[in-house]
Order: sequence, then structure tokens, then C-alpha cells
Amino acid sequence: MAQAVRPSPAGSLLATDGRPHPLQDALTAVTLVLGVTSFITSFFHGLHLLTSWTGLLGLLVGVYGQWVSVTTRQRFGLILGLGASGVGFLIGMAHGGLFGGVIGS
Repeated sequence: MAQAVRPSPAGSLLATDGRPHPLQDALTAVTLVLGVTSFITSFFHGLHLLTSWTGLLGLLVGVYGQWVSVTTRQRFGLILGLGASGVGFLIGMAHGGLFGGVIGS
């Protein structure tokens, strides 16, 4: 009955160690917000500056978050955010890029 002695991480889905990780959770949340923003704005051609910059920032924050992540929950959220950031970044680059129409027009 060794499982009866171990504390159950109830309330934290996929958090395997039961300890708080504020930095990693904040990086996960920021990556998800930037990824969703980049993905949603990629549907609008005129918002390519916002799309490409939020996608690039989401990729950078997400990669650092993956490097310091501790639990499966954090890695799962980071992968979702990284995927959305990557798609948004690439579509934003196709629509005009990071400086399209502002520099060199």
C-alpha cells in the first residue's frame, strides 16, 4: 500500500511533483497568450506586424519555457503555444514580415 502514503496532487492536472512552479507557469501562460494572439491575428492580412512579432516573441518565450519546464502540464501548454506561435509567425512573415511596409518601402 505504498500508494496510500504518497500525497495526491489533486487539483493540478498532470503536475507530477505537487510543488508550485510560478516562473514555469507564467512562461506557459505567456506563451499560450502570445500563440493564440499570433494565430488569431494571422487570419487578417493587415495585421501582419502584430502577427509576426507576437509569433516571434511566443517562440522565444516558449523555447526558454521548455528549457526550464518541470512538469508535463507545463510542457503540454508550451507545445500548444509554440505551435500556434510558429504558425502565426510563418503566416505573418508570408503576409509582409516583421518590418513589411514600415522599412524599405
